Amino acid sequence: MRPPGMASDAMRRASGAPRMTVSAIIPAYNEAERVGETVWALVRAAVADEVLVVDDGSRDGTAAAAAAAGASVLRLPANAGKGAALDAGVARARGDVLLFLDADLGATAGAAGALIEPVLDGRADMAVAVFPRRRGGGFGLTVGLARWGIRRLVRLRLEAPLSGQRALLRSVYGAIGRCAPGFGVEVGLTVDAARAGFRVVEVPADLDHAVTGRDLAGFIHRGRQFVAVWRALLARGLLGALLRPGRCVSLHRVRAGRAGGA
Repeated sequence: MRPPGMASDAMRRASGAPRMTVSAIIPAYNEAERVGETVWALVRAAVADEVLVVDDGSRDGTAAAAAAAGASVLRLPANAGKGAALDAGVARARGDVLLFLDADLGATAGAAGALIEPVLDGRADMAVAVFPRRRGGGFGLTVGLARWGIRRLVRLRLEAPLSGQRALLRSVYGAIGRCAPGFGVEVGLTVDAARAGFRVVEVPADLDHAVTGRDLAGFIHRGRQFVAVWRALLARGLLGALLRPGRCVSLHRVRAGRAGGA
């Protein structure tokens, strides 16, 4: 059942209401080398009505590169973290549908339109991108923690629980209230949306971005991410959920314009 206030774009058009608009929100911290190409790919593909880059206290030319590529830019005075940057972007953005994207998607960002379709046509309230399988990255510890925690909290199985590429109705964000801090934002969005009764789907999307390597910097990054995910899960009652037995259900995926079981 669709939560109160939810209406697909097709339903809105049939009733004579204006179509839903899309705002792409890109949090960026020291991404001068890649954010311009990401913005340009979105603009060229006409993925969104508005492209907003939130410069999260960068110390390089992130803001200038984003603006030169055609984005509106919101500059934060200091680095506040991904969750806070997204919150600031939502407050500034005008769209009915919010498209959260990472700054390092580069030329593949144009494929993000696949995330918007199931939200606009009423099949989903939040759509999460599943990237093609590629080599690289860490050992999967943080992804495993996120999958396990989400299963325990809301009984859903996700293939890509840490995907930062997702589209959601503004009303979903309004019901959630705010993003989890730092790198816990993706887990928080999924758990909070599912608990509020919204429909979450995973969507295969031909996207790609930079992955951290198995070097010291990569291990430090993934360590911080692991801690942030753990904190997001604890804040949502993970310890209590461990004491309650429950059956897991599969998250729906969307393929070729149709929803189906994972």
